[in-house]
Amino acid sequence: MDYFTARQHMVESQVRVNDVTDPALQKAMRHIERERLVAPSQAFAAYAEVEAQIAPGRALMRPRDIAKLLHALKPEAGQKVLAIAAPYAAAVLAHAGLKVTAQEGDARVLSVIEPYLTELGVETVTQDLKTAAEGAYDLIISEGAVSEVPAGWTDALAMGGRLAVVVRTSAIGKAKLFSRIASGVSETDVFDSSPSILPGFEAKPAFVF
Repeated sequence: MDYFTARQHMVESQVRVNDVTDPALQKAMRHIERERLVAPSQAFAAYAEVEAQIAPGRALMRPRDIAKLLHALKPEAGQKVLAIAAPYAAAVLAHAGLKVTAQEGDARVLSVIEPYLTELGVETVTQDLKTAAEGAYDLIISEGAVSEVPAGWTDALAMGGRLAVVVRTSAIGKAKLFSRIASGVSETDVFDSSPSILPGFEAKPAFVF
């Protein structure tokens, strides 16, 4: 398979047409090898409009959705980033000149993504995903949906920092941008999205009498 051509087509047909105009993001997405961040048997699907599987229960976010989520963050070179269960976002932001830490909680996922992320200069951390890796971050992003954003994620934002994640409690979720401001954390809806929910982040069943 010609991955280079597939990569360029992905940007033209799924990224640029969805109002992702940041040239640094477009350049990075033309360069980053998504096929190296999924299970080898799923490499053929890395650039399609699907969630290509990394390991059981985990997949890359669709190209259109992760591009729009990254664009909403307005990343700038030199910023400190925490990518929680977001290996492709980590790779793209590292290529764009940001200082990225990729946090994973599943050793099976890490075994797939770590070799390529290490080549790109991304630091990897393994710990429970509901607790952000220690530090104060300018940007935090997750490629999986959550039913509720852990307080530990917003607590890890530096002043002026931004968190981008899809909150999903039904078939259609909302990509949201959380911003650390002097009075607390603000929240803005960005676009509709329905990525798979991260294992362990599902909505708790409602109690019924």
